[in-house]
Amino acid sequence: MRQGTYETRGVFGTCRLAYVEWGNNKNPNVMICVHGLTGNARDFDFLAARLSATHRVIALDIPGRGNSDWLADANFYTYETYSAIVLAFIAHLDVQNINWIGTSMGGILGMMLAATPGNRIGKMVINDVGPFLPRAALQRIALYLSMDFQFQNAKQIEQHLRRVHEPFGPLTDAQWAHLAHHSSVQDKTGNWRLKYDPAIVLPFKTLADDDISFWPVWDAITCAVLLIRGQNSDILLSATAREMLTRGPQTELVEFAKIGHAPALMDIEQIGVIEKWFNND
Repeated sequence: MRQGTYETRGVFGTCRLAYVEWGNNKNPNVMICVHGLTGNARDFDFLAARLSATHRVIALDIPGRGNSDWLADANFYTYETYSAIVLAFIAHLDVQNINWIGTSMGGILGMMLAATPGNRIGKMVINDVGPFLPRAALQRIALYLSMDFQFQNAKQIEQHLRRVHEPFGPLTDAQWAHLAHHSSVQDKTGNWRLKYDPAIVLPFKTLADDDISFWPVWDAITCAVLLIRGQNSDILLSATAREMLTRGPQTELVEFAKIGHAPALMDIEQIGVIEKWFNND
């Protein structure tokens, strides 16, 4: 595993994008992994370790998360900004084609990029999100983002993550500890905080005012898609997943029982499904 950064500039200012990379950096089979709203690149460690046998795997810290810069103006925490930064990074890689794995926010970003004419995405895994987002789930997330969590030690963080991310599914003690370690940082006061800019909630609150529907984006995608859904998900509703199978790109749906939003992609069964799908051309 290697860590790196890429600096880009735009209307949002200057941003240093952090990433983690596995596998042979000369391998033309490139896999881009993008995390959920409050996640980070290290969420993909277990999956990337397996996929790196056949791919060059690169997991990104989207701005405001993980080790990437926080944006000076929180109003730029938008998909337009993320798209511009990720597209610049992909151009920097100078590769012909990429595959994409996106959890929740990363899945939405993947859909937006895959719907763009001339995009380089060959195959895409979308983890527990679709082109319809229900207002109730968005408001639940906005409420969570509005809370100012502070912890006295790493153990409290792990307890917090176990509680709020229980829908992730069955994780081992080592995996919970991994999430806690890479999802937290100690601030100047000595307290521990989750490793994202609290200001990401500002533009998100506006999005949570109503249902969000962007079916034309889905209909414009042409690459093959593996759609993963937690059976109890309140973000990717069962009806939405079924409609995604009837329109848009060629899509295969896999659901995991007793899991909500969103499958952590750390479980051996979940990893196996993704590995098999990418290896079956």
